[in-house]
Amino acid sequence: MADLILHNAMVLTMDSEYNFYEKGAVVIKGDRIVDVGESERITASYKAIEHINASGKLIMPGLINTHTHVPMTIFRGYADDLPLHEWLYDYIFPVESEFVTLENVKLGTKLAIAEMLRSGTTTFNDMYYYIDAIAEVVDRTGMRAVLSESVIDFPAPNSPTPEDGLRTAEKLINKWNQHPRITISVSAHAPYSCSAELIKSAKVLADKYSVPFNIHVAETRREFDAALEEFGFTPVGYLDNLGVLSDNVIAAHGVHLTPEDIQILAERGVAVAHNPECNMKLASGVAPIPELLAAGVNIGLGTDGVASNNDLDLFDEMNTAAILHKLNSNDPTVLDARTVVEIATIGGARALGMQNEIGSLEPGKKADMIILDLMQPHAHPLYNIYSLLVYSIKGADVESTIIDGKFVMRDRKLLFMDEDGLYEKIENVARQIREKSIVASDANLKKE
Repeated sequence: MADLILHNAMVLTMDSEYNFYEKGAVVIKGDRIVDVGESERITASYKAIEHINASGKLIMPGLINTHTHVPMTIFRGYADDLPLHEWLYDYIFPVESEFVTLENVKLGTKLAIAEMLRSGTTTFNDMYYYIDAIAEVVDRTGMRAVLSESVIDFPAPNSPTPEDGLRTAEKLINKWNQHPRITISVSAHAPYSCSAELIKSAKVLADKYSVPFNIHVAETRREFDAALEEFGFTPVGYLDNLGVLSDNVIAAHGVHLTPEDIQILAERGVAVAHNPECNMKLASGVAPIPELLAAGVNIGLGTDGVASNNDLDLFDEMNTAAILHKLNSNDPTVLDARTVVEIATIGGARALGMQNEIGSLEPGKKADMIILDLMQPHAHPLYNIYSLLVYSIKGADVESTIIDGKFVMRDRKLLFMDEDGLYEKIENVARQIREKSIVASDANLKKE
């Protein structure tokens, strides 16, 4: 006796054999997948409390966003069309210092999770501030997340010193370590914003608890050149020289890499979180993803924060990733559709060290999956399921989302989140930010 059987659906497993069932079924009991296969066999072999005829639907693993800053949804559209350094130091860091509060972090996280659940993401990997507040929202909404308190060399919104940030991270690891859907990890912002000692201390803490370690790496040419000038190493070479690169490291961006850097990442088992839309929008460059894949580096897909993207839709990100690398390499065969779907699912799970739990639909794994409504004009005809997902399907086609064996969105209704009043509260925060920005701009004009 199972809890739920979804049958008569197309089922894409993303298992090691890439099994795809045109008329398949999934069996769920508790938080786990019991069986996956042909619908006729499944319905003859199992009984369940609830049977759902999912004809006209596609069931697939939930998407995994390997690099986000979810509370930054409150800054969506605040500072666009700027290069990274100016965007970060002249706009984002200043506005964060004033408006990243406990309450605003909760609001931004709710908005982000609503957006992700509606567009097919079931797990996200985040680095930001007030992680305990983010974890509380994740807990209530049924989402799965890897969360890290970001440490940086100057005072952060809830950490007066980097040492405070590290102490907070350790407390949170111990507080949430038994949660079925929340993993607390550790992060250092970047080599250019953290001292060598801080990076090493953060990595020691991650290793102590065997949790992931996140860091922005080689995002811009400016960062790459500055590292060569200051340290005598590329950003990757510098981190390797510090002894912090290993298989629990998730390097966000990895845009400006030498062949030697790629080899180092492969040899150390470092994963790279690829954020194509953010990298394009900030004109940071194009990450050498085909070369990284060829070298055996684990690649996950990320959106980054919406202040630099400006959305959290991984279906959109898949499409961009596939097309960008074809154009960049002048080769239409590069980053084929199946590879892109793999990066967004089981590839993301590998990047987070969670491939035995999530990322594919297989017996024994966590029941994290999405149900897509294929009764849409852009979903027909179907020749190749991977091509359909990457080049045609939209995040809005997600009808239902299951995480840990429970519906968290069903028939496009979020079950554990009340969206009433959320948008009004967000717009109120935006109004405050706009008013403050106008005052600051007027003050600068007077000085000039």
